[in-house]
Amino acid sequence: MSFNAFFIGQNDQIVGLAAQHSVPAIYAYRAAVEAGGLVSYGTDGAETLRVAVTYVARILKGDKPADLPIQQSTRTEALLNLKTAKALGLTVPLSVQILANTVIE
Repeated sequence: MSFNAFFIGQNDQIVGLAAQHSVPAIYAYRAAVEAGGLVSYGTDGAETLRVAVTYVARILKGDKPADLPIQQSTRTEALLNLKTAKALGLTVPLSVQILANTVIE
């Protein structure tokens, strides 16, 4: 199991502990903010999957993995959970809210 897979599997527990101890935390994945985390900033999961599917399709069509170019997601996303900010007693400036791709109210 990879380092990331371990932490993703413990997502609810990590978010819960941060809330329990009133720790404003920044996460790498959208799911953490959807589960009650404060902020996430990272690659767009849908874009990452699209890139992975493209690789798989090319391999299934006969391309050799070693011959495929290295690619990575070029889109990032920022999520903000205002309910969590309020629970932590934080005021998030409107300028920060505007920069977020998604705001959970």
